Amino acid sequence: MYKHLVITASALVFGLGVTSTLAADLIEEPIYVEPVAYGGLYLRGSIGMSNQQLHGGLDNRLYDSVDSLKFLDHGRFSSAPIYNLGIGYQFNDNFRVDGIVEYRGKADFKALDRITFYDGPDLVVGSNDYSAKKSEWLVMANAYYDIFDWNGIKPYVGAGAGMSRNTISSFSDKGLFEHPINGQYSSLAYGSEHSEWNFAWALHTGLGIDVTDRLTLDLGYSFLHLGDAQSGDLVAYDGTNNVKNPMKF
Repeated sequence: MYKHLVITASALVFGLGVTSTLAADLIEEPIYVEPVAYGGLYLRGSIGMSNQQLHGGLDNRLYDSVDSLKFLDHGRFSSAPIYNLGIGYQFNDNFRVDGIVEYRGKADFKALDRITFYDGPDLVVGSNDYSAKKSEWLVMANAYYDIFDWNGIKPYVGAGAGMSRNTISSFSDKGLFEHPINGQYSSLAYGSEHSEWNFAWALHTGLGIDVTDRLTLDLGYSFLHLGDAQSGDLVAYDGTNNVKNPMKF
């Protein structure tokens, strides 16, 4: 399951807002400027940065063959840029919809585990240092309902559905192991770039504050689920691979 906690900041034209989202259990908090019209079409766009934290963990079929596995670092993402463009329609004072296309730039990923396994009668102790990059394309339609209007202050709720293309690239696994007889040795495996489309959905809530009839300050929270992601099949440094075992995020 593609699970990571994300905090983002973004700037959109015609309004200011704060949003947080959970993607494949992703949680994100953008700050953005959003256009809100009082009937008719409007355009929207945003630019921002993400700050993500993986909270689901990695999974690989080879984990079943080790004696013990403990993650010393379950996984961390660096910040990355987010760009968003869309078009919306305001039906009345309460109801509006929009459609967006969003690119979520490559975020660096790091994780570290400690494993033990048996090589015949000998117990081998070691660790794996994982690194990768993650990015997404998101296409989503959203609908919002302004619950009431109190002097230009409008609490709202909303929901969205669409598709997310999740990409894992530049995946590598650098291992360092200690064998009781053969001593210390290292290993290297890497995964090719892999992308897959997933169903995505979102729940929104927030507060819109009218600055003018064309400008709204929007403070919002979104729960965004982006689906799963995985690397390409993992291959050793010499090009060999005895079993298909992509790393799942």
